[in-house]
Amino acid sequence: MALAGLAMGCIDTVANMQLVRMYQKDSAVFLQLPVPMAVLMLLSKERLLTCCPQRRPLLLSADELALETQPPEKEDASSLPPKFQSHLGHEDLFSCCQRKNLRGAPYSFFAIHITAALVLFMTDGLTGAYSAFVYSYAVEKPLSVGHKVAGYLPSLFWGFITLGRLLSIPISSRMKPATMVFINVVGVVVTFLVLLIFSYNVVFLFVGTASLGLFLSSTFPSMLAYTEDSLQYKGCATTVLVTGAGVGEMVLQMLVGSIFQAQGSYSFLVCGVIFGCLAFTFYILLLFFHRMHPGLPSVPTQDRSIGMENSECYQR
Repeated sequence: MALAGLAMGCIDTVANMQLVRMYQKDSAVFLQLPVPMAVLMLLSKERLLTCCPQRRPLLLSADELALETQPPEKEDASSLPPKFQSHLGHEDLFSCCQRKNLRGAPYSFFAIHITAALVLFMTDGLTGAYSAFVYSYAVEKPLSVGHKVAGYLPSLFWGFITLGRLLSIPISSRMKPATMVFINVVGVVVTFLVLLIFSYNVVFLFVGTASLGLFLSSTFPSMLAYTEDSLQYKGCATTVLVTGAGVGEMVLQMLVGSIFQAQGSYSFLVCGVIFGCLAFTFYILLLFFHRMHPGLPSVPTQDRSIGMENSECYQR
């Protein structure tokens, strides 16, 4: 089990980091893809699938942006102007995580990493805790749902998470990641409050389970896209966010399980409300630090035109 978790963590980190680096502003759409589709797309993009034709596809706007700073395949990088050589230094997946590259970074840079990781600590922890204990909550008093009927709840929850991911693909192309995260976090808090108010109603339990699946489904990819956008898509935040989400899934399940056993089934929904409110609080802090974070200066018109000329030459 430990080896399986290690492998999943590596796949999640590297795949998300590659998607962010390749598609940048368009990464929010691709991060919503279910895992098998995303992996196949990555392999095709990296030309690792021999069955895929090696024809040149239509370029996305993010690909054109990447071509501005990438040399032709047969051209030595040392022959490029210095400003292009400096951009190539970011091609290393973990170059931005080196200590020398963190010197002089504003405190808002670290605050964005921490608050974003805490949001995912709460939301992914809620995902793991709810799927693990919703069955136990349903079969206990006061609901006392039958074991067979209660067994449908985890399946319903994960089914709507999958449905939410699929629905988020077209939505994320029209809505900003920050807006999607805000809607998701507020939706989680409201759903847990409704479940707490109508804790004696089995119908609301099923409706609330489906609602939580929808709201929690796109929180991680939307938060990843938003955080990387705040940090100019260098890939630095991906590892921190994946780690925060994974630790949250581990810790909150243990915490909720201990409280559930000690205090009874009612504490299950109370924990959901508390952790949801904490996620919302950390997200507000993230918006505050993002507003304070200094952005990169805009590229001069002359440099932009040079980049476009290099892009056009490379395409020819």
